[in-house]
Amino acid sequence: MPQQPIVGENTPIVSPLLWKMLVLVCLAFLLYAGTLARLAAQWWNDPNFSHGFFVPLISLWIVWERRKQLRELAIVPSNWGILIILWALFQLVGGVIGAEIFLARTSFVVLLGGLVVFILGWKWLKAVAFPWLFLLTGIPLPAIVFNEIAFPMQLFASKVATGLLRACDVPLLTEGNVITLASVQLEVAEACSGIRSLVTLVTLALVYGYFMEKNLTRRIILALSAIPIAIAANAFRIFGTGICAQYWDPRAAQGFFHEFSGWVVFVLSLFLLLGTHALIKLIGRVGRKAAA
Repeated sequence: MPQQPIVGENTPIVSPLLWKMLVLVCLAFLLYAGTLARLAAQWWNDPNFSHGFFVPLISLWIVWERRKQLRELAIVPSNWGILIILWALFQLVGGVIGAEIFLARTSFVVLLGGLVVFILGWKWLKAVAFPWLFLLTGIPLPAIVFNEIAFPMQLFASKVATGLLRACDVPLLTEGNVITLASVQLEVAEACSGIRSLVTLVTLALVYGYFMEKNLTRRIILALSAIPIAIAANAFRIFGTGICAQYWDPRAAQGFFHEFSGWVVFVLSLFLLLGTHALIKLIGRVGRKAAA
């Protein structure tokens, strides 16, 4: 049900259209005021998702960076956007009634997509697909899904760290996610499972891949590589904490030293991500030379 183009290529957006967009976006924010306020509160209070504050800013920045290309797109409003908007509102009502905040929050992203299609057209939605979908990375996963990911990561990190410590002849006793050393007891809690660094690293990998890699397959590989990097780096952090607590100072397992080690390991993860990208490009160049 596409309508006729309002403006052609290389023609700036007319003022009435800007007002229409502004009014609809403001109404959308008013409708979702409570939902967005609770989302911001979770970003503030939950360290696992504190990166959420940067997600909308990054999306807006990407759109701003592409403003010249977007001005060249013809504006062809489509009434299909109304159906998308109605679906988003239905999803919001279902999420609020069913107390499923994940559905309610993701419906806001769906609503924004519907507004783009209704006001500007499908080509615009395609052009802003990445910053639009990137908004989903700022929405915390449902608790049941989050726990299903975090708990196995706790156990895996404990097993890897235990294996490394035993390889270094460190006497210890393990029980689930608790590692008992001679001088201190290490509990691999949810915060130490690596889920926090995993969520943040995947988000950064998506942004880095979007700007630094044009090939879609390489972008996907780069984003997926953030998962084993985050898990391995966190297991190494637990191992390093155990070594320091055993041979240096038990206080290394808590307080400032523990928090500082988290930052060090995260920076190490970033360098590993950059190294992975360099390796991917090297493999691509070797493959092209071999094919030639």
